[in-house]
Amino acid sequence: MTHGAGPGRKGALDGIVVLDLTRVLSGPYCTMLLADLGARVIKIEQPGTGDDTRAWGPPFVGDESAYFLSINRNKESLTLNLKEPRGRALLERLVERADVLVENFRPGTMERLGLGYGTASTRWPRLVYCAISGFGQTGPRRHEPGYDAVVQAEGGLMSITGDPDGPPYRLGVAVSDIVTGMFAAHGILAALFARARGAGGQLVDIAMLDSTVALLTYQAAAYFATSTPPSRMGNRHPTIVPYETFVAADGEFVLAVGNDDLWRKCCRVIGLDSMAEDPRYATNRDRVAHYPELRAALDARLRTRPRTEWLAALTAEGVPCGSVRDIGQVLQDQQLHDRDMLATVAHAALGSVRVLGTPVKLSDTPGSVRTAPPILGQHTDQILHADLRVSREEIATLRADGVI
Repeated sequence: MTHGAGPGRKGALDGIVVLDLTRVLSGPYCTMLLADLGARVIKIEQPGTGDDTRAWGPPFVGDESAYFLSINRNKESLTLNLKEPRGRALLERLVERADVLVENFRPGTMERLGLGYGTASTRWPRLVYCAISGFGQTGPRRHEPGYDAVVQAEGGLMSITGDPDGPPYRLGVAVSDIVTGMFAAHGILAALFARARGAGGQLVDIAMLDSTVALLTYQAAAYFATSTPPSRMGNRHPTIVPYETFVAADGEFVLAVGNDDLWRKCCRVIGLDSMAEDPRYATNRDRVAHYPELRAALDARLRTRPRTEWLAALTAEGVPCGSVRDIGQVLQDQQLHDRDMLATVAHAALGSVRVLGTPVKLSDTPGSVRTAPPILGQHTDQILHADLRVSREEIATLRADGVI
C-alpha cells in the first residue's frame, strides 16, 4: 500500500488556503498538520527575524534551526511587517483569498492590529478564524502568556509525572503545545465541514490549558470518584497491573498486561504458572490490591534473561511488550520507513533535510511531505507578484522600506 500522495492524487484539503500568523510550536504544529493534508499554508513572518524558533538551538543544520525544521514542512514563508500600514494592507488582501486564519498571539493583539475576530467575521464571513492562546479568549486568566512548561505545571501533568518520591517532571516533548496544535487542527476541520454545509465561518478558540486538562481523562475521573488528587507513580499504571517498565538482564522493557487472559499468558511465558492460579492475582482488581508482592516476583524472574528473549517469547503469545528505545533506535525502525514516517526533501539552503512524515493515512486523499521547511521569506516575491499582482518595482520598494 502506498500512503503518500502520488501523481494525480490530491490531499484531502487541496484548495484550502491557510494564513499562518503563528510562531513557536502550538500554532505551527497545527498548520503543519493542515499542510500535510494538502492545504496551502502561507506562513507570515516578521522581516529579518521570523518565527522565534528560527533562533532556537543548537542544534542547527547549517544556519537553520533543527527545532524550526521539525514543524514547518509543506509551508510557504512570506515576510510582512504587520506594524506597518502597508504590511497590514497586504495581509488583508491575502485574508480575502483565504479559507482559514490561524494566530497564537495573546488575546487582544489581533484587535490592536485591526484584525480581531469581530472585525474579520464581518469583513470575511466565510473565514474560519482560529485563535490559539495559553488560557483562551475568555475567563479571568485570558491575558496570561502560555508556555508549554508553565501549562504542563498548571494543567496537572507534572504532578503525575515522575518517581513517587522524586520531584515532578515535565514530559520530554512539549506535549501541551503539541496537543493544543492537534485540537486546533481538529477544530478547524470541524469548522470547515460546518461551513461546507452552509454554516459560514466561525471562531475556533483553543486554549493550551483546556487542551492539557483534556489529556487528564482517567486521572481526572479518579479525582471525581475519590476527591483525592492522583500522585506520581513512576512508570506504573494507576489502575492496571502489570503495566510498567521492568529490567531484564541487559536492559529495560515495558510489559503491558491489559486483561486477565493476557495475565495468564504472561505467567506461562515467563515461567510463573503458579501466579496465574493464585487467587491474589486472578483479576486485575486483585493484582492492583497485591501489587508489591506481584511486582517483586516479576522483577526477580524478568532479570534472569535478556530482554530480546523475553520480548520474542511474549510477542509470540500476543502479550504486549516493547523495548525502551532511544530516539536513534526508533528512527531506524523499518516499520517507520514502510509507513512513510521518514522523509528527505530538497531544501533551499541546505540541499536536503530529513523530516518526519504524517501519521494520518488516508486511502484516497493521502497526506504527504512535499516541500521542506522554508527559509525566511523564501516565497515573499512569488506570493506578492503571483497572488496579489504586486509589481516587481513595488516589491523592491516594499523591501527597501522594511515592509517585507
